[in-house]
Amino acid sequence: MQRLKKTRIMNYQETLTYLYNSAPLFQQVGKDAYKEGLDNTYALDNYFNHPHRRFRTIHVAGTNGKGSCSHTLAAILQSAGYKTGLYTSPHLVDFRERIRVNGTPVSQEFVIDFVEKHRAFFEPLHPSFFELTTAMAFTYFAQQEVDVAVIEVGLGGRLDCTNIIQPDLCVITNISFDHVQFLGNTLAKIASEKAGIIKKGVPVIIGETTPETRPVFQAKAEAVGAPIVFAEDEHLLLSATRNEAMHYVYQTADYANLEGELGGLCQLKNTNTLLSAIRRIPDAGYRLTEENVREGFLHVCELTGLMGRWQKLGEHPTIICDTGHNVGGMQYITEQLKNQSYQTLHIVIGMVNDKDVSGVLSMLPKEARYYFTQASVKRALPCDKMKALGEKFGLHGEAYPHVAEAFKMARTQALPEDFIFVGGSSFIVADLLSLNK
Repeated sequence: MQRLKKTRIMNYQETLTYLYNSAPLFQQVGKDAYKEGLDNTYALDNYFNHPHRRFRTIHVAGTNGKGSCSHTLAAILQSAGYKTGLYTSPHLVDFRERIRVNGTPVSQEFVIDFVEKHRAFFEPLHPSFFELTTAMAFTYFAQQEVDVAVIEVGLGGRLDCTNIIQPDLCVITNISFDHVQFLGNTLAKIASEKAGIIKKGVPVIIGETTPETRPVFQAKAEAVGAPIVFAEDEHLLLSATRNEAMHYVYQTADYANLEGELGGLCQLKNTNTLLSAIRRIPDAGYRLTEENVREGFLHVCELTGLMGRWQKLGEHPTIICDTGHNVGGMQYITEQLKNQSYQTLHIVIGMVNDKDVSGVLSMLPKEARYYFTQASVKRALPCDKMKALGEKFGLHGEAYPHVAEAFKMARTQALPEDFIFVGGSSFIVADLLSLNK
């Protein structure tokens, strides 16, 4: 019990170090941080007196696109005048990105005080980092008296610790292979885990389906009496073009010339999903105008602090980063790269060891110049192994043990008319963005 004794208050960095060391962080150690079941979540929820019951929620799950959809929904709700919480993961540069109110990250003081005040309770519980962070987010949103919070699922759905909420609306963007060691090795099994967020009487929007996943969602919705909408059946997105700012301009069934700030090809599917979701939000009692929707789509990064989604970091050469890290996400990225104009394509890439590395590498363009690297997390695949695997797929380049070194070399070798892409993992993007911190 001596270790629980009150000591001096830690500063912010010390508090983060304590959290990372005392509660396993999935983005650092992978499967060892995963705790199946909701026992800890319920214990934390009881201890904090059920903070999630003090505000309304919208729940967002899916393999790809859930971050973009969560941020856009939050931006629209903010624009409509609602005090809006937003809980997402992982963070890229600063832990506080995970917990925002009207786009402003949770204060360092709150994070410090939360740990200091409550560690005597949670230390014997041994929660995971995500369990603890979720409790922190819900407590903060309740303290801030938000009207509504958009809650992004961490991993899966059924056993995810965010799944104690009773939302006004559920959104499941899509299903592809990711986290198969936890969620199952077939699309149907993964869909079954994601479908775990579907609740009695709560409308659910399904963005994309496959022949394997659609019956799973249908059966779960029928079993619990949840109204279900398949966005791909509604097909509210009619067409999309680019304007001078390289923003998408969408023609939709509900809005003409809807301008979207987010640039990746994946945003076409995300937007179709969002349009179906937006149609149902007023049914839950929210007041949304067309102007609110337009504002949210056009200013999502400014309103919510979104980073790492086909994010442009420079011109001459063009520098783009993207957090897409699995086969589903990389499909969009490779297609997008085909549409770019450049003399030489430079790709700075690294991945973590529990992803389908070969599946991703097999999709990448062979004519590019590669800078194989590794992120500063324990799960990072060593850069020399990345290089060896890359060569099996005809991808040629050198290995660099640090993202900063790889990126510097790409910058040095790139001409003004070239194109530099940085990605393969959220953690590669995080290390890149941290260079400018």
